[in-house]
Amino acid sequence: MKRALVTGAAGFIGSHLSERLVAEGWSVLGVDAFTPYYDRADKLANLGALRGAPRFALVEDDLTTMDLQPLLRDVGTVFHLAAQPGVGPSFGEGFARYTSDNMLGTQRVLEAAAAAGCGRVVWASSSSVYGDAEAYPTVEDSTPTRPRSPYGVTKRACEDLAAIYRRGGLSTVGLRYFTVYGPRQRPDMAMRKLCEALLDGAPFPLYGDGSQSRDFTHVADAVDATFRAGLAGEPAPIYNVGGGHEATLSEVVALLEELSGATAVLDRRPSQTGDVRRTAADTTRAHADLGWEPSIALREGLRSQLDWVKARRRALAGTVRFPRRSRAQAGDVQTAASGGGRIG
Repeated sequence: MKRALVTGAAGFIGSHLSERLVAEGWSVLGVDAFTPYYDRADKLANLGALRGAPRFALVEDDLTTMDLQPLLRDVGTVFHLAAQPGVGPSFGEGFARYTSDNMLGTQRVLEAAAAAGCGRVVWASSSSVYGDAEAYPTVEDSTPTRPRSPYGVTKRACEDLAAIYRRGGLSTVGLRYFTVYGPRQRPDMAMRKLCEALLDGAPFPLYGDGSQSRDFTHVADAVDATFRAGLAGEPAPIYNVGGGHEATLSEVVALLEELSGATAVLDRRPSQTGDVRRTAADTTRAHADLGWEPSIALREGLRSQLDWVKARRRALAGTVRFPRRSRAQAGDVQTAASGGGRIG
């Protein structure tokens, strides 16, 4: 049985990836710090489908301080998705949290994985490393990385850290995710806010003129690329993971208006600091090396997110609870995840 450690397991992408791994027959040990970036109940709900799963266990702890070695016992692959997200909050005094959670957390995972002899670390980078590119689509080796936010700087620094450990013999694969959306998207992200605003008839804060465009990637496609990166024979150090569905924010508003049957109430505001005008990914390398290509069209993906927002509202009364486990129990949790142990 293949065994994986998934950091950020209760998050947006991490919870979907954990489900995929369990469905594929893997044993999964998840780690999440449940930082206050957004509501704890949301993250617990993300893990609802894994409640009682015999091959999944969860440890609540902080990667920047915890002893990682007990968690890496007999783990072949690490999927490191834990990070402090968000562009705006990374400015000012908030940057200290980003340097700790993103850079220090990643360095400690890489160090521990190398010491434990793990076969591979697949980790989350971001399209934010490109900033405003001179030409599109952006290509991994030829497009310069020029982040426009402190968040992007931390992700770019993590790429350098991964390269150091890769040269030391650890197999590392960084994935530059491009605007991932879909069910369980974080509450601070525009597409979820827009879905909620349309259902409530509430104002939606539209930053900028709406012409800024993104390469939107459905979470199922992002997870598929991540899973494949864990299995690839000789992967490259970095891959773009973009959905191939570039659209402006105004176009997304129009699509969701059509799907919801409601008209958006737009609260127009100035552009946000650190926001880029456009993202567009060249995914030739991922297709060639991983056999990956996105499969979910933007309309279909938006419908899945809107349906999830509706379903979430109907299920708000229920709360998923997982027992908290201490660092000292980490070894016991690993045993549970690799055998028939049960949580919840």
